[in-house]
Amino acid sequence: MTAHAPSYYAATANRQDARPGLTGNHKADVCVIGAGFTGISAALELVERGFSVIVLEAVRVGFGASGRNGGQIVNGYSRDLDVIAARYGKTAGSLIGGMALEGGNIIRERIEKYRIDCDLVNGGLFAAFTAKQMRGLEHHRDVWASYGHHCLEMVDQNGLAAHVTTDRYVGGLVDHLGGHIHPLNLVQGEAAALESLGGQIFENAPVIAVETGANPVVTTAQGQVQAKYVLVCGNAYLGNLLPELSAKIMPVSTQVLATEPLGTQAAQLLPSNVCVEDCNYVLDYYRRTADNRILYGGGIVYGGADSASIRAKIIPHMLRTFPSLKDARIDFTWSGNFALTLTRFPQVGKLSPTVFYSHGCSGHGVTTTHLLGRLLGEAVAGEAARFNVLAALPYFPFPGGKLFRVPLTAAGAWYYGLRDKFGI
Repeated sequence: MTAHAPSYYAATANRQDARPGLTGNHKADVCVIGAGFTGISAALELVERGFSVIVLEAVRVGFGASGRNGGQIVNGYSRDLDVIAARYGKTAGSLIGGMALEGGNIIRERIEKYRIDCDLVNGGLFAAFTAKQMRGLEHHRDVWASYGHHCLEMVDQNGLAAHVTTDRYVGGLVDHLGGHIHPLNLVQGEAAALESLGGQIFENAPVIAVETGANPVVTTAQGQVQAKYVLVCGNAYLGNLLPELSAKIMPVSTQVLATEPLGTQAAQLLPSNVCVEDCNYVLDYYRRTADNRILYGGGIVYGGADSASIRAKIIPHMLRTFPSLKDARIDFTWSGNFALTLTRFPQVGKLSPTVFYSHGCSGHGVTTTHLLGRLLGEAVAGEAARFNVLAALPYFPFPGGKLFRVPLTAAGAWYYGLRDKFGI
């Protein structure tokens, strides 16, 4: 039986046992493909509304990005609210901007409602290297305030000392509604909540075919589910199951490490226990864990391949931020893929009147997946107004197709990386 990636999260997960695979024929109101944040969020929304739901997971609950990410509750999207409004118009921009905090709210509501033990800590920090990045953060704060979101606070270099002990940054922006969690324990806790309400989850049950007609059927190697609706929530791990979807996203891997437990040193480095991400195009992100490790991530590989050496890629970044960790033991290294879209905005829609999909949070998945799962649930329940606004947005495949999308995107990232390096 396939196991989780060898991450810090898998080693410290509350639940280690596997769920059974799918055998035989089953029926449900809704069949969900993928047991990550999007699929579990949608399934939980639906069982709370009284629907019968079966979730099919190719490996384990939270096997993909949902169980491997940096564990940061970062509100909003991979493009700022004013950019979204300018691109998609006032009506869509107003709706999308109004939902910018909803994903984080859903996470906190479910943690409290279902008593999910996932190490929730409140507070996040965006750290700026340059005066230009500080101006960008000020603009971000002002844009969010125009939507009624007054949770952001600018801090100068002296103010940073309360949050992070490093001389790399000139200032930052604190998001008081940000935070961090143990993501695998969060998604597993949500999955347990789903099961407590009658939902079913089958693991190690990769889907091999989807019939998208009036009475959709989802087929695995050893079983079938006939449903009234199907939700496709495979994101970067969907593979070639539905080529019309995979053409519009690109898997991108990010690399993460976790040090040994550092005791009081971890609190000295991150005194307020906020999570941090910097403002570079290819950014670093890091935080303390519940057992006082430093969990540090960054770097990307377009196309979803693993880095040749996660240690060689990430340790130099960590030591530039925290030189005092030069002798710290590294206990875990891992990578995981997220789904990138051409617009860097998530995509939702329908393949047929009975088959819905959601993917492509483009690096802002912890909160956005929870929001999109709710929108999927609303749409199935006949409350599709919010879903329909997002589904009507234009979604494009990557130029050059699968052959050239990686070098073209990498060239763009190289350009923006140079701009960050020289402060342009």
